[in-house]
Amino acid sequence: MTANSSNARPSRTELGRSLISGGALSPDWVPAFTAVPRAAFLPGLMWPFDMGTARSIAVSRADDPAAWQTYAESDAPVVTQWDDGRHTGTEPGEVPTSSASMPGVVFRMLRDLDVRPGHRALEIGTGTGWNAALLAHRLGAENVVTVEVDGAVAESARTALERFGLPVRVVHGDGFRGHPEGAPYDRIIATCGLRSIPFAWVRQCRPGAVIVAPWGTHYSNADAVARLAVADDGGSASGMFTGPVEFMKLRAQRLPPVVHGEYVTGSVAEGDESSTTVTEAEFAGERFAPQRFALGLRVRDCCHVVAEKRDGARPVWFYGLTDRSWACVQFRDGNTARVWQSGPRRLWDEAEAAHHWWVGRGEPDHTRFGLTVTPEGRRAWLDDPADSWPV
Repeated sequence: MTANSSNARPSRTELGRSLISGGALSPDWVPAFTAVPRAAFLPGLMWPFDMGTARSIAVSRADDPAAWQTYAESDAPVVTQWDDGRHTGTEPGEVPTSSASMPGVVFRMLRDLDVRPGHRALEIGTGTGWNAALLAHRLGAENVVTVEVDGAVAESARTALERFGLPVRVVHGDGFRGHPEGAPYDRIIATCGLRSIPFAWVRQCRPGAVIVAPWGTHYSNADAVARLAVADDGGSASGMFTGPVEFMKLRAQRLPPVVHGEYVTGSVAEGDESSTTVTEAEFAGERFAPQRFALGLRVRDCCHVVAEKRDGARPVWFYGLTDRSWACVQFRDGNTARVWQSGPRRLWDEAEAAHHWWVGRGEPDHTRFGLTVTPEGRRAWLDDPADSWPV
């Protein structure tokens, strides 16, 4: 197969129509979508996320080519590696560590990137190589560099790109440092979740360049796509978020598992008890609810964990990341929620105050928030970058 192949199957045509009607696939990206099928970059054994069962399932091209093709041409994420490559067998592993993102997410982020002829682009997180191939179709393979931290994943993507006729330069390395040897860049895009956007990327950009990256806090996995413009003097990059996403994290920025027993050494009743009138629905919302993202911006150095609901009760835990402060709020259907807190920080009080702050400002969604990156760190803001706070 070459980069000029355009024999789209009916299901892929239907996917394209769906992406266009949903606003993900803009007209300037339609030729790349047609010419560069995701299927050309997926492995023979993959684990698509089945929307009906809400779980990853193993699909083999050798055993069921029709099912494999259907999933390859669907708007669903596909896991291509588990457990940093240590996983064996066909059943899903413990932690997904490389994937092909939903086409709808891919093309929304490419739309945000706003590439133009002559641009030079750096991608952080090669994965299967499909995203790099789409960029190369627009800009030329010589104008795209992609960095992948996993050696086996990098080699597989390099092979797929060369086989397809788009020999993008694939660098095996830590994307957090960017790729200064290929700078300056007009566009940088990350396909992994970030907790810190390195200023090294800003330094490697031309003035006016655009950086598109999924970003969030350790509070939760509720990320949003940041679209940052590099200042004319190169001293900062700033911009708004364009919408919610959830990505696998940059490996250097993964949060180590929180060990509950290191925080709560006895009974939860040993914490200071109180109550709250905030309800579970108000506080948590749906999976991509904006309050989860907003609270992460306001409650620093905190991880929260939502436990399973049993017998009408759902505990939500909060763990401090700089000390052993903890809090637990137990929401119960039809009753006032009980709260326990312990440690130097009153984490539930902070979370409740952040929730009231969000409500008091009109319950803003992701697109009203912004981010500024400077050599000194990161600052978030709501509507106006002049009114910002460190994150």
